[in-house]
Amino acid sequence: MRKRLHLFLCLGLLALLATSCDTNRVFEENQDIANNQWPVKLAPAFEFEITDTTQQYNVYFNVRNALHYPFYNLYLRHYLYGPDGKQVSSRLHEMYLMDPKTGEPRGKGAGDIFDHQFKALKNVRFPQAGKYRLKLNQYMRQDPLPGIMAVGVRVEKAAE
Repeated sequence: MRKRLHLFLCLGLLALLATSCDTNRVFEENQDIANNQWPVKLAPAFEFEITDTTQQYNVYFNVRNALHYPFYNLYLRHYLYGPDGKQVSSRLHEMYLMDPKTGEPRGKGAGDIFDHQFKALKNVRFPQAGKYRLKLNQYMRQDPLPGIMAVGVRVEKAAE
């Protein structure tokens, strides 16, 4: 019994160390979508802090969808606000969750759930130090949008 407990503790510690070694990550958060139905009026918001304005960053959107998602693509619009509350950028993004020709799911999957990470903003510099706020809106024609389980944002230092 003691050996098993020791083994579980070692495995847990190893898993913790493996996930904490991501030195480029500045911020990452995912938010679940209630009932896997994303209404147009729901705009998940993510707040992150930028301290180095000379550094370039990449911003990714994370999407988790169920296999019953009825489209091959997903349109998202982002709204990025600076520390002063003013809008810094806004853009419409098209992301492919499934292959348009074959219908095969893209991303990493287990069973009927698939995770995707899309580079949305590449090599961006934030003009001011401070807290930024990024909102995501689904921009599809269906309301609510079924099969979207979670969305998120990842900000990381761009490779030099």
